[in-house]
Amino acid sequence: MFAEDQYAIRCLRAGAHGYLNKAGDPANLITAVRTVALGRKYLTPEVSEMLVENLASPTAEALHSTLSERELQTLLKIASGKRLSDIAEDLMLSPKTVSVYRARLLEKLKLANNAELAVYAIRNELV
Repeated sequence: MFAEDQYAIRCLRAGAHGYLNKAGDPANLITAVRTVALGRKYLTPEVSEMLVENLASPTAEALHSTLSERELQTLLKIASGKRLSDIAEDLMLSPKTVSVYRARLLEKLKLANNAELAVYAIRNELV
């Protein structure tokens, strides 16, 4: 599964009623809004297929699936080589808040440093 797939699953688990990729066909947006307005769920065929494949071959849940959105964003930016101060600026947070997210990441993923975070992200195809 690549990052887009994981993002779709995270959105749906968080309670989203549908999921569209912004690069998709604009006509799908109208269909999606109408479907959700009727109280139903809407997924693109690609996301539906990915979910079926995921259900057909369940795998052990990765540690990063427990991360909050901000923690995941922080992980991806650290793995991309950004400094904490740059991450804070990108996410419009204080550097201290980003440091807290980093500490939570290390604890939740059972890692020791930024290098291990980067290796984890690469091995789990997050970057």
